[in-house]
Parts: sequence; structure tokens; C-alpha cells
Amino acid sequence: MKEVAKQIKSLTLGDLVKTEWFDASIGKSLSGGLNGIDVPVTSWGVYLGVLGEKNKHLILAQNSFRYSACIYDIDYTAVPVAWAVNVTVILKGHVQPEEAKHLLNSFLMGGNALQTGA
Repeated sequence: MKEVAKQIKSLTLGDLVKTEWFDASIGKSLSGGLNGIDVPVTSWGVYLGVLGEKNKHLILAQNSFRYSACIYDIDYTAVPVAWAVNVTVILKGHVQPEEAKHLLNSFLMGGNALQTGA
């Protein structure tokens, strides 16, 4: 966990990253298999920050839809930091800082950005 915290601390807004983490899958198979199986996951995306008051999540933008100069809709993955096992920078500054700020602001506003034209 200390290594992951160190890796996350080295990230900057707009970096392209690969995150390896474990998801918790709950379900039943036809044979009555196990519940609560940890499933290894690899996610790639543009780093937007760590958010969450109680449970911290690493936010990765995966697709962006640009509606105007400052308004985006994004597909994202929110990885619980506690579930991450490795974070690797693929390319520093993949998205320019100004555009990355617009992505983050649009994410924070949610659907309100599109409704208000902010």
C-alpha cells in the first residue's frame, strides 16, 4: 500500500496511466461456486486525481466527448485506492494541463455541465 501511495503521489493531472487492481466480484456460477472472488483488473486512462471523502478513488478518464471548448462528458473508471496494487505512468502529460483541468471540472460537475453550459 505504501508503494501505491508513492506511485499515486508522483502522478500529475493529464498523465496517461495503467492501474492494476483487484475488483470484488459477487455472484453465483451454475455449479454454486465461490462468492466474493477477487478479480484482477488492469485499467488505462488519463489521471484526473484522487477523490472521495471517506473512501479515496483514483479517477481515470477513458473517453472524452467535447461539447465545447470547456465542456466535456467523460467515461471514467474510479478505482478504490485501497484495491490498487500498482500504478504505472505510461506517458507524462499525455493531455495538456488546461484540457485536463476542463476534463476534471466537467467530471466534478457531472451532468450539470451540459445542462448549464458552464
